[in-house]
Amino acid sequence: MKDTKTNRISRRDFIKTSAAVSLAATLPGKERLFAAGSDKIRVGMIGCGDHGTNDAISCVNSSPNVEVVAMADVFKDRIDSSLERLKSEVPDNIQVTQDTCFLGFDAYKKVLATDVEMVLLLTPPHFRPEHLAAAVEAGKHVFMEKPGCVDPVGVRSLIASSKIAEEKGLSIVAGTQRRHENHYIELMRRIHNGDIGEIVAAQCYWLWGESDWHLNIRQSGWSDMEWQIRSWPYFTWLSGDHIVEQHVHNIDVINWAIGTHPVQCLAMGGRQSRTGPEYGNIYDHFAVEFKYPNDVRVMSMCSQIKGTSNREDERIVGTKGVAFGHGIIEGQNPYKYEGERNDPYVQEMADLIAGIRNGEPINEGKNVAESTMAAIMGRISTYTGRAISWDWVMNASKLDLSPPAYDFDIDLPVKPVAIPGKTKLI
Repeated sequence: MKDTKTNRISRRDFIKTSAAVSLAATLPGKERLFAAGSDKIRVGMIGCGDHGTNDAISCVNSSPNVEVVAMADVFKDRIDSSLERLKSEVPDNIQVTQDTCFLGFDAYKKVLATDVEMVLLLTPPHFRPEHLAAAVEAGKHVFMEKPGCVDPVGVRSLIASSKIAEEKGLSIVAGTQRRHENHYIELMRRIHNGDIGEIVAAQCYWLWGESDWHLNIRQSGWSDMEWQIRSWPYFTWLSGDHIVEQHVHNIDVINWAIGTHPVQCLAMGGRQSRTGPEYGNIYDHFAVEFKYPNDVRVMSMCSQIKGTSNREDERIVGTKGVAFGHGIIEGQNPYKYEGERNDPYVQEMADLIAGIRNGEPINEGKNVAESTMAAIMGRISTYTGRAISWDWVMNASKLDLSPPAYDFDIDLPVKPVAIPGKTKLI
Protein backbone atom coordinates (compact mmCIF):
# COMPACT_ATOMS: atom_id res chain seq x y z
CA MET A 1 0.00 0.00 0.00
CA LYS A 2 1.34 3.42 -0.94
CA ASP A 3 0.27 6.62 0.71
CA THR A 4 0.32 10.22 -0.35
CA LYS A 5 3.11 12.70 0.25
CA THR A 6 1.05 14.23 3.05
CA ASN A 7 2.30 11.37 5.20
CA ARG A 8 5.97 12.27 4.69
CA ILE A 9 6.40 13.80 8.13
CA SER A 10 9.45 13.84 10.35
CA ARG A 11 9.56 13.01 14.07
CA ARG A 12 9.66 16.76 14.82
CA ASP A 13 6.54 17.37 12.71
CA PHE A 14 4.87 14.33 14.21
CA ILE A 15 4.81 15.73 17.74
CA LYS A 16 3.24 19.07 16.78
CA THR A 17 -0.51 19.36 17.12
CA SER A 18 -2.82 20.91 14.60
CA ALA A 19 -3.11 24.69 14.63
CA ALA A 20 -6.84 24.20 14.26
CA VAL A 21 -7.30 23.16 17.89
CA SER A 22 -9.53 25.81 19.41
CA LEU A 23 -8.84 27.81 22.55
CA ALA A 24 -11.86 26.24 24.21
CA ALA A 25 -10.29 22.81 23.88
CA THR A 26 -7.41 23.85 26.12
CA LEU A 27 -9.55 24.58 29.17
CA PRO A 28 -9.35 21.94 31.93
CA GLY A 29 -11.96 19.91 33.74
CA LYS A 30 -15.60 20.96 33.98
CA GLU A 31 -14.99 24.29 32.27
CA ARG A 32 -14.99 22.65 28.86
CA LEU A 33 -16.62 19.28 29.30
CA PHE A 34 -20.12 19.51 27.90
CA ALA A 35 -21.82 21.20 25.00
CA ALA A 36 -24.68 23.48 25.99
CA GLY A 37 -27.66 21.49 27.24
CA SER A 38 -25.88 18.15 26.90
CA ASP A 39 -24.09 15.73 29.20
CA LYS A 40 -22.79 13.60 26.34
CA ILE A 41 -19.12 12.77 26.22
CA ARG A 42 -17.79 12.72 22.68
CA VAL A 43 -14.95 10.29 22.09
CA GLY A 44 -12.35 10.02 19.34
CA MET A 45 -10.47 6.84 18.47
CA ILE A 46 -6.82 7.13 17.44
CA GLY A 47 -6.00 3.67 16.17
CA CYS A 48 -8.68 1.25 14.96
CA GLY A 49 -7.28 -2.26 15.41
CA ASP A 50 -9.15 -5.21 16.89
CA HIS A 51 -8.14 -4.61 20.51
CA GLY A 52 -8.72 -0.88 20.12
CA THR A 53 -12.22 -1.58 18.84
CA ASN A 54 -12.81 -3.72 21.94
CA ASP A 55 -11.73 -0.73 24.03
CA ALA A 56 -14.15 1.56 22.21
CA ILE A 57 -17.00 -0.88 22.85
CA SER A 58 -16.04 -1.12 26.53
CA CYS A 59 -15.95 2.68 26.68
CA VAL A 60 -19.47 3.28 25.37
CA ASN A 61 -20.88 0.37 27.39
CA SER A 62 -19.31 1.63 30.62
CA SER A 63 -21.38 4.78 31.09
CA PRO A 64 -24.50 6.49 29.74
CA ASN A 65 -24.40 9.20 27.08
CA VAL A 66 -21.03 8.33 25.54
CA GLU A 67 -20.58 8.50 21.77
CA VAL A 68 -17.72 7.73 19.41
CA VAL A 69 -17.69 10.58 16.91
CA ALA A 70 -14.26 10.48 15.21
CA MET A 71 -11.71 7.87 14.11
CA ALA A 72 -8.12 7.89 12.85
CA ASP A 73 -5.77 5.26 11.49
CA VAL A 74 -3.03 4.90 8.90
CA PHE A 75 -4.99 2.15 7.12
CA LYS A 76 -8.43 2.71 5.61
CA ASP A 77 -9.34 -0.97 5.89
CA ARG A 78 -8.80 -0.79 9.66
CA ILE A 79 -11.15 2.19 9.95
CA ASP A 80 -13.72 0.44 7.77
CA SER A 81 -13.63 -2.87 9.66
CA SER A 82 -13.68 -1.16 13.05
CA LEU A 83 -16.58 1.09 12.09
CA GLU A 84 -18.54 -1.85 10.70
CA ARG A 85 -18.14 -3.73 13.96
CA LEU A 86 -18.99 -0.71 16.10
CA LYS A 87 -22.16 -0.06 14.13
CA SER A 88 -23.09 -3.71 14.49
CA GLU A 89 -22.45 -4.06 18.23
CA VAL A 90 -23.14 -0.59 19.68
CA PRO A 91 -25.01 1.27 16.90
CA ASP A 92 -26.72 3.78 19.19
CA ASN A 93 -23.36 5.07 20.42
CA ILE A 94 -21.67 5.62 17.06
CA GLN A 95 -21.97 9.04 15.43
CA VAL A 96 -18.97 8.79 13.11
CA THR A 97 -19.40 10.26 9.65
CA GLN A 98 -17.28 10.19 6.53
CA ASP A 99 -16.07 13.67 7.44
CA THR A 100 -14.84 12.50 10.86
CA CYS A 101 -12.81 9.52 9.61
CA PHE A 102 -9.19 10.59 9.17
CA LEU A 103 -6.40 8.73 7.42
CA GLY A 104 -2.63 9.04 7.68
CA PHE A 105 0.19 9.47 10.17
CA ASP A 106 -1.09 12.96 10.98
CA ALA A 107 -4.72 11.88 11.30
CA TYR A 108 -4.53 12.05 15.11
CA LYS A 109 -4.21 15.83 14.81
CA LYS A 110 -7.49 15.98 12.94
CA VAL A 111 -9.30 14.01 15.65
CA LEU A 112 -7.85 16.37 18.26
CA ALA A 113 -9.11 19.35 16.26
CA THR A 114 -12.72 18.12 16.58
CA ASP A 115 -14.99 18.81 19.56
CA VAL A 116 -14.25 15.51 21.33
CA GLU A 117 -13.76 15.69 25.09
CA MET A 118 -11.86 12.41 25.31
CA VAL A 119 -9.60 10.34 23.09
CA LEU A 120 -8.67 6.67 23.08
CA LEU A 121 -4.99 6.18 22.15
CA LEU A 122 -5.01 2.72 20.60
CA THR A 123 -2.11 2.62 18.12
CA PRO A 124 1.02 0.45 18.44
CA PRO A 125 2.93 1.60 21.55
CA HIS A 126 5.69 3.45 19.67
CA PHE A 127 3.27 6.25 18.76
CA ARG A 128 1.88 6.72 22.29
CA PRO A 129 4.18 9.48 23.63
CA GLU A 130 3.60 11.80 20.66
CA HIS A 131 -0.13 11.19 20.69
CA LEU A 132 -0.38 11.72 24.44
CA ALA A 133 1.61 14.96 24.29
CA ALA A 134 -0.64 16.26 21.53
CA ALA A 135 -3.83 15.20 23.31
CA VAL A 136 -2.81 16.90 26.54
CA GLU A 137 -1.79 20.04 24.67
CA ALA A 138 -5.21 20.02 23.00
CA GLY A 139 -6.94 19.74 26.39
CA LYS A 140 -8.40 16.26 25.92
CA HIS A 141 -8.98 13.61 28.56
CA VAL A 142 -7.20 10.38 27.63
CA PHE A 143 -7.50 6.65 27.78
CA MET A 144 -4.25 5.16 26.50
CA GLU A 145 -3.48 1.52 26.01
CA LYS A 146 -0.47 -0.01 27.66
CA PRO A 147 2.48 0.04 27.44
CA GLY A 148 3.17 3.75 27.43
CA CYS A 149 6.04 3.61 24.95
CA VAL A 150 9.02 1.51 23.80
CA ASP A 151 12.18 3.42 24.82
CA PRO A 152 13.58 5.72 27.54
CA VAL A 153 13.05 8.83 25.42
CA GLY A 154 9.36 7.92 25.26
CA VAL A 155 9.15 7.37 29.03
CA ARG A 156 10.48 10.86 29.71
CA SER A 157 7.88 12.26 27.33
CA LEU A 158 5.09 10.36 29.13
CA ILE A 159 6.13 11.72 32.50
CA ALA A 160 6.29 15.28 31.15
CA SER A 161 2.84 14.95 29.57
CA SER A 162 1.40 13.51 32.77
CA LYS A 163 2.63 16.52 34.74
CA ILE A 164 1.03 18.90 32.25
CA ALA A 165 -2.23 16.92 32.36
CA GLU A 166 -2.27 17.23 36.15
CA GLU A 167 -1.78 20.98 35.90
CA LYS A 168 -4.65 21.22 33.40
CA GLY A 169 -7.01 18.99 35.38
CA LEU A 170 -7.08 16.33 32.66
CA SER A 171 -7.52 12.61 33.20
CA ILE A 172 -5.15 9.93 31.92
CA VAL A 173 -6.22 6.32 32.45
CA ALA A 174 -3.97 3.56 31.15
CA GLY A 175 -4.79 0.05 29.94
CA THR A 176 -3.22 -1.55 33.02
CA GLN A 177 -6.71 -2.71 33.87
CA ARG A 178 -5.77 -4.80 36.90
CA ARG A 179 -5.76 -1.51 38.84
CA HIS A 180 -9.53 -1.40 38.23
CA GLU A 181 -10.23 -5.07 38.98
CA ASN A 182 -12.06 -5.78 42.23
CA HIS A 183 -9.99 -8.68 43.52
CA TYR A 184 -6.69 -6.93 42.79
CA ILE A 185 -7.88 -3.76 44.51
CA GLU A 186 -8.87 -5.68 47.63
CA LEU A 187 -5.65 -7.73 47.57
CA MET A 188 -3.56 -4.57 47.38
CA ARG A 189 -5.54 -2.99 50.21
CA ARG A 190 -4.64 -5.93 52.41
CA ILE A 191 -0.98 -5.98 51.31
CA HIS A 192 -0.63 -2.26 52.02
CA ASN A 193 -2.45 -2.76 55.33
CA GLY A 194 0.34 -5.15 56.39
CA ASP A 195 -1.51 -8.46 56.12
CA ILE A 196 1.54 -10.21 54.63
CA GLY A 197 4.01 -8.17 56.67
CA GLU A 198 7.05 -6.57 55.09
CA ILE A 199 7.55 -7.55 51.45
CA VAL A 200 10.83 -9.42 51.02
CA ALA A 201 10.54 -10.95 47.53
CA ALA A 202 8.16 -11.52 44.63
CA GLN A 203 7.73 -13.31 41.33
CA CYS A 204 5.67 -12.45 38.27
CA TYR A 205 4.91 -14.42 35.13
CA TRP A 206 3.37 -14.21 31.71
CA LEU A 207 4.32 -17.54 30.17
CA TRP A 208 2.14 -17.97 27.12
CA GLY A 209 1.91 -21.09 24.99
CA GLU A 210 1.13 -19.00 21.94
CA SER A 211 3.46 -17.47 19.39
CA ASP A 212 1.54 -16.10 16.43
CA TRP A 213 -0.63 -13.41 18.03
CA HIS A 214 -1.26 -10.61 15.53
CA LEU A 215 1.22 -12.13 13.04
CA ASN A 216 0.68 -10.81 9.51
CA ILE A 217 2.75 -12.41 6.79
CA ARG A 218 4.08 -9.82 4.37
CA GLN A 219 1.94 -9.45 1.27
CA SER A 220 3.01 -8.46 -2.22
CA GLY A 221 2.92 -4.68 -2.54
CA TRP A 222 3.38 -3.97 1.14
CA SER A 223 6.21 -1.56 1.84
CA ASP A 224 8.59 -2.08 4.78
CA MET A 225 6.60 0.38 6.89
CA GLU A 226 3.21 -1.10 6.05
CA TRP A 227 4.29 -4.65 6.80
CA GLN A 228 5.90 -3.71 10.11
CA ILE A 229 2.90 -1.70 11.31
CA ARG A 230 0.45 -4.42 10.27
CA SER A 231 2.55 -6.98 12.16
CA TRP A 232 3.65 -4.56 14.87
CA PRO A 233 4.10 -6.91 17.89
CA TYR A 234 7.14 -8.49 16.19
CA PHE A 235 9.23 -5.32 15.80
CA THR A 236 10.93 -3.78 18.82
CA TRP A 237 10.54 -0.22 17.57
CA LEU A 238 6.76 -0.62 17.46
CA SER A 239 5.96 -2.91 20.42
CA GLY A 240 8.98 -2.77 22.71
CA ASP A 241 9.07 -6.62 22.51
CA HIS A 242 6.58 -8.73 24.42
CA ILE A 243 8.21 -8.09 27.79
CA VAL A 244 7.11 -4.47 27.35
CA GLU A 245 3.91 -4.91 25.36
CA GLN A 246 2.44 -7.79 27.37
CA HIS A 247 4.40 -8.59 30.55
CA VAL A 248 4.11 -4.95 31.64
CA HIS A 249 0.79 -5.95 33.26
CA ASN A 250 2.49 -8.23 35.77
CA ILE A 251 5.39 -5.85 36.38
CA ASP A 252 2.84 -3.11 37.07
CA VAL A 253 1.22 -5.29 39.74
CA ILE A 254 4.59 -5.76 41.45
CA ASN A 255 5.27 -2.00 41.38
CA TRP A 256 1.78 -1.44 42.80
CA ALA A 257 2.34 -3.93 45.63
CA ILE A 258 5.80 -2.68 46.58
CA GLY A 259 4.86 0.95 46.06
CA THR A 260 7.74 1.92 43.83
CA HIS A 261 9.84 0.92 40.81
CA PRO A 262 12.96 -1.30 40.67
CA VAL A 263 16.39 0.24 41.09
CA GLN A 264 18.38 -2.30 39.07
CA CYS A 265 18.02 -5.45 37.00
CA LEU A 266 20.00 -8.22 35.34
CA ALA A 267 18.38 -10.36 32.66
CA MET A 268 18.75 -13.05 30.06
CA GLY A 269 16.61 -14.36 27.22
CA GLY A 270 16.63 -15.17 23.56
CA ARG A 271 14.96 -16.16 20.33
CA GLN A 272 14.90 -19.91 19.95
CA SER A 273 11.45 -20.99 18.76
CA ARG A 274 10.57 -18.02 16.53
CA THR A 275 13.57 -17.63 14.27
CA GLY A 276 12.03 -16.90 10.85
CA PRO A 277 12.06 -13.42 9.30
CA GLU A 278 8.27 -13.24 9.62
CA TYR A 279 8.84 -12.84 13.38
CA GLY A 280 10.68 -9.56 12.97
CA ASN A 281 13.43 -8.95 15.52
CA ILE A 282 11.89 -9.69 18.93
CA TYR A 283 12.77 -12.42 21.43
CA ASP A 284 10.48 -15.27 22.48
CA HIS A 285 11.57 -15.56 26.15
CA PHE A 286 12.92 -13.36 28.95
CA ALA A 287 13.98 -13.90 32.57
CA VAL A 288 14.78 -10.84 34.66
CA GLU A 289 15.87 -10.36 38.26
CA PHE A 290 14.66 -6.95 39.41
CA LYS A 291 16.15 -5.40 42.52
CA TYR A 292 13.81 -3.07 44.42
CA PRO A 293 14.65 -0.82 47.41
CA ASN A 294 15.61 -2.63 50.65
CA ASP A 295 17.16 -5.39 48.51
CA VAL A 296 13.78 -6.89 47.61
CA ARG A 297 14.40 -9.24 44.69
CA VAL A 298 11.73 -9.98 42.08
CA MET A 299 12.00 -12.72 39.48
CA SER A 300 10.16 -11.90 36.27
CA MET A 301 9.58 -14.46 33.50
CA CYS A 302 7.72 -14.15 30.21
CA SER A 303 7.55 -16.14 27.00
CA GLN A 304 5.56 -16.58 23.82
CA ILE A 305 6.37 -20.13 22.72
CA LYS A 306 3.72 -22.35 21.15
CA GLY A 307 3.17 -25.65 22.92
CA THR A 308 4.62 -24.57 26.27
CA SER A 309 2.87 -24.30 29.63
CA ASN A 310 0.84 -21.20 30.43
CA ARG A 311 1.31 -19.24 33.62
CA GLU A 312 0.03 -15.72 34.22
CA ASP A 313 0.30 -14.68 37.84
CA GLU A 314 2.02 -12.65 40.52
CA ARG A 315 3.33 -13.98 43.85
CA ILE A 316 4.29 -11.51 46.58
CA VAL A 317 6.22 -12.82 49.59
CA GLY A 318 6.08 -11.10 52.95
CA THR A 319 7.31 -11.79 56.46
CA LYS A 320 3.80 -12.88 57.51
CA GLY A 321 2.47 -14.55 54.37
CA VAL A 322 2.28 -14.83 50.61
CA ALA A 323 -0.20 -13.05 48.32
CA PHE A 324 -1.20 -14.33 44.89
CA GLY A 325 -2.54 -12.15 42.10
CA HIS A 326 -5.70 -14.22 41.69
CA GLY A 327 -6.89 -13.03 45.11
CA ILE A 328 -5.47 -15.38 47.75
CA ILE A 329 -3.29 -14.79 50.82
CA GLU A 330 -1.64 -17.68 52.66
CA GLY A 331 0.03 -17.28 56.05
CA GLN A 332 -0.84 -15.59 59.33
CA ASN A 333 -3.79 -13.69 57.82
CA PRO A 334 -5.29 -16.11 55.26
CA TYR A 335 -7.75 -14.68 52.77
CA LYS A 336 -9.59 -15.66 49.62
CA TYR A 337 -11.45 -13.12 47.52
CA GLU A 338 -15.06 -14.23 47.09
CA GLY A 339 -16.63 -10.96 46.00
CA GLU A 340 -17.89 -9.84 42.64
CA ARG A 341 -15.56 -10.34 39.67
CA ASN A 342 -16.00 -7.22 37.58
CA ASP A 343 -14.96 -6.59 33.99
CA PRO A 344 -11.85 -4.41 34.39
CA TYR A 345 -11.89 -3.33 30.73
CA VAL A 346 -15.29 -1.73 31.30
CA GLN A 347 -14.48 -0.54 34.81
CA GLU A 348 -11.39 1.41 33.78
CA MET A 349 -13.53 3.35 31.30
CA ALA A 350 -16.30 3.87 33.84
CA ASP A 351 -13.80 5.21 36.37
CA LEU A 352 -12.27 7.55 33.79
CA ILE A 353 -15.65 8.94 32.70
CA ALA A 354 -16.91 9.30 36.27
CA GLY A 355 -13.79 11.29 37.11
CA ILE A 356 -14.37 13.58 34.14
CA ARG A 357 -18.01 14.15 35.01
CA ASN A 358 -17.33 14.69 38.70
CA GLY A 359 -14.47 17.06 38.10
CA GLU A 360 -12.13 14.64 39.90
CA PRO A 361 -9.57 13.66 37.24
CA ILE A 362 -7.64 10.39 37.45
CA ASN A 363 -4.02 10.51 36.35
CA GLU A 364 -2.28 7.14 35.90
CA GLY A 365 0.41 8.51 33.60
CA LYS A 366 3.32 8.29 36.03
CA ASN A 367 2.38 4.76 37.15
CA VAL A 368 2.25 3.37 33.63
CA ALA A 369 5.41 5.27 32.67
CA GLU A 370 7.33 3.69 35.54
CA SER A 371 5.98 0.18 34.87
CA THR A 372 6.81 0.60 31.18
CA MET A 373 10.32 1.77 32.04
CA ALA A 374 10.86 -1.25 34.30
CA ALA A 375 9.93 -3.53 31.40
CA ILE A 376 12.15 -1.54 29.01
CA MET A 377 15.01 -1.81 31.51
CA GLY A 378 14.54 -5.58 31.55
CA ARG A 379 14.58 -5.72 27.75
CA ILE A 380 17.72 -3.60 27.49
CA SER A 381 19.49 -5.79 30.04
CA THR A 382 18.43 -8.92 28.14
CA TYR A 383 19.45 -7.57 24.73
CA THR A 384 22.86 -6.38 25.94
CA GLY A 385 23.64 -8.86 28.71
CA ARG A 386 24.44 -5.93 30.99
CA ALA A 387 23.16 -5.06 34.46
CA ILE A 388 21.06 -1.89 34.20
CA SER A 389 20.29 0.69 36.87
CA TRP A 390 17.10 2.75 37.02
CA ASP A 391 19.07 5.97 37.36
CA TRP A 392 21.02 5.28 34.18
CA VAL A 393 18.08 4.23 32.03
CA MET A 394 15.89 7.07 33.28
CA ASN A 395 18.46 9.86 33.11
CA ALA A 396 21.30 8.88 30.78
CA SER A 397 20.08 6.44 28.13
CA LYS A 398 19.61 8.08 24.74
CA LEU A 399 17.85 5.08 23.20
CA ASP A 400 15.21 6.27 20.72
CA LEU A 401 13.77 3.58 18.44
CA SER A 402 12.02 6.01 16.09
CA PRO A 403 12.31 5.49 12.30
CA PRO A 404 13.87 8.28 10.24
CA ALA A 405 10.42 9.38 9.04
CA TYR A 406 6.80 8.30 9.10
CA ASP A 407 6.37 7.48 5.43
CA PHE A 408 5.14 4.35 3.67
CA ASP A 409 7.63 4.88 0.83
CA ILE A 410 10.91 4.90 2.76
CA ASP A 411 13.24 1.93 3.02
CA LEU A 412 12.96 0.58 6.55
CA PRO A 413 15.05 -2.58 6.83
CA VAL A 414 14.48 -4.72 9.93
CA LYS A 415 17.16 -4.08 12.51
CA PRO A 416 19.27 -7.11 13.47
CA VAL A 417 18.19 -9.32 16.34
CA ALA A 418 20.00 -8.24 19.51
CA ILE A 419 22.92 -10.40 20.66
CA PRO A 420 23.85 -10.22 24.36
CA GLY A 421 27.49 -9.26 24.82
CA LYS A 422 27.58 -7.62 21.39
CA THR A 423 24.57 -5.29 21.32
CA LYS A 424 25.70 -1.98 22.78
CA LEU A 425 24.07 0.15 25.42
CA ILE A 426 22.71 3.42 24.10
